[in-house]
Amino acid sequence: MYSETTRSITVTVKPFYLEDQSSPAENHYVWAYHVRIENGGRETVQLRRRHWRITDNLGRLQEVRGPGVVGEQPVLGPGESFEYTSGTPLPTPSGIMVGTYEMETRGGESFSVRIPAFSLDSPHQPVRLN
Repeated sequence: MYSETTRSITVTVKPFYLEDQSSPAENHYVWAYHVRIENGGRETVQLRRRHWRITDNLGRLQEVRGPGVVGEQPVLGPGESFEYTSGTPLPTPSGIMVGTYEMETRGGESFSVRIPAFSLDSPHQPVRLN
């Protein structure tokens, strides 16, 4: 699991490889990732936007931006959390994801919350010893 806290908002991510949805012979690899967003602060916030940077193991970057997550813009009061599961395909057997959520306070202040970088690993990635 990967976890990072920004301004009392903790984002924890657990990625997992989906063998049954992947086709290594066709260079199609699929991962799901479960995200938990916890508000450890004193103010109510709303998740407005997401920005992902997804890099495959050949260094090709894909950026994904949009409103909310999984069709929602959850409001988190102090002590509340929100969880969701999403996924991403890659043309390579491994990669890395990192990103930010744009949060907004009740007073209209926007701030970015870091999503920790996490590794997308499959059993089809050759092991290299350095």
